Amino acid sequence: MNSTVIPFEPDTSPGLLERIGHLEVPDRWRTVDRSTHSPHLVAVPCGDSGEWSAAALVTARPHTAYLKIVDAVGDVQAAVEAVVDHARGQGLTQVKWEGWTAHHDDATTAGFAPLSPPLAQTAAADGPASGYVRWLHDGAVPEPPYYGQSTHFTCGAVTALIAQTHAGTLAREALDREAELTLWRDATNFPACEPVGLGVAVRRAWPNAPVTIHLDTDEPVLLDHLAAEEQEWRALLQRTSRTQAGRIGVPIDGRRLSITDIRTALDRRGSVLLLVSLADMQGFDVPHWVLCHAAVPGAVVIEDPWADASTGDTWVDAHLLPVADAALDAMSSLSAGRLRGAVTIGR
Repeated sequence: MNSTVIPFEPDTSPGLLERIGHLEVPDRWRTVDRSTHSPHLVAVPCGDSGEWSAAALVTARPHTAYLKIVDAVGDVQAAVEAVVDHARGQGLTQVKWEGWTAHHDDATTAGFAPLSPPLAQTAAADGPASGYVRWLHDGAVPEPPYYGQSTHFTCGAVTALIAQTHAGTLAREALDREAELTLWRDATNFPACEPVGLGVAVRRAWPNAPVTIHLDTDEPVLLDHLAAEEQEWRALLQRTSRTQAGRIGVPIDGRRLSITDIRTALDRRGSVLLLVSLADMQGFDVPHWVLCHAAVPGAVVIEDPWADASTGDTWVDAHLLPVADAALDAMSSLSAGRLRGAVTIGR
């Protein structure tokens, strides 16, 4: 399809938007700073008039393998088709469509499937009530529930709970804030969850779950930012977690978990709780847990319990999020020692 792709900046694009003529442009195009998500317009020309018959505002988290339609205006089907062609041209895996103005019939006609509404959104998030997804490869990707963490530090607990809900071990109605805080309290190294403590807490919560901890260092982790006296007692707690892991039979694999290993675990219908840095996707180097739950050609599909509303990031971005293998490999190499931490949960 003949289309035009133009970077979008709220201060300089109003002139471009005049080319849409009578079409109403949502205020949210101008009122959120989406600059870190490479906002651009995908527009469909209207003959030789210089005007556009349709346009879509498109964004995406950096270092990921999808595009997101914030809104499409004008000839919606033409705009969406142009975005899909644009995504295919970049070799991407997926297109999503936020449900601010998307109509169900328009989405399904364009080949999109509805996403299940979130059970909870990240605190202070302002996401749409609905969303849609279209995969650009053959085959379906099973959809876990989306649950946004309610604190800045419960990501590890939330990823474990989503994994167990997706596996059918935990009922959807049991995935709530009480469950989130209860599992975090058992796993925390105050306030973060490190891999050994999280793996031990998962086994204690689900005694029959096949759990393996993956950590390619014997040293305490995630403590570099703390003063020495703060590091000392947290390191003691991490050593205690290692003792508990041995006592209850949770193996600690000291080899570096590779992306191939992650794909193998997913092929066996397992889940991988993976520790990543948010530097590439969100712009700040903070350790964070995500859930790897499926693999597609060239990418691993994750659930991220955090969304940054200040950048226009919503649960639609964070849910069923494909990350190319090389990008996931880079963002899961943490700190100066480039360590990798994960917890695998088998079926």
